[in-house]
Amino acid sequence: MRIPCPLCGDRDRREFYYMGAAEALTAPPGPEAPPEVIDDQLHLRTNPAGETRDVWYHETGCGAWLIVTRDTVTHAVHGAVLAERRGTTA
Repeated sequence: MRIPCPLCGDRDRREFYYMGAAEALTAPPGPEAPPEVIDDQLHLRTNPAGETRDVWYHETGCGAWLIVTRDTVTHAVHGAVLAERRGTTA
């Protein structure tokens, strides 16, 4: 699989580290959360078929954090953009 890094161009997937689904990156539950909520966030993952948005880190390249849009059925990569933090670009 090739990932189009916005800074480095088209690169092999092995240069990147997969960090998970972009939608799953939420704040952890607070200390008052019941154990079931904490367990769900740590251990339950969706396994979608089709288009997903994932976070990837360009580990052996420029060090950028990317949001990669790809299809889990066809393995086609549709694009990548630099990840953003609230109000600023990373």
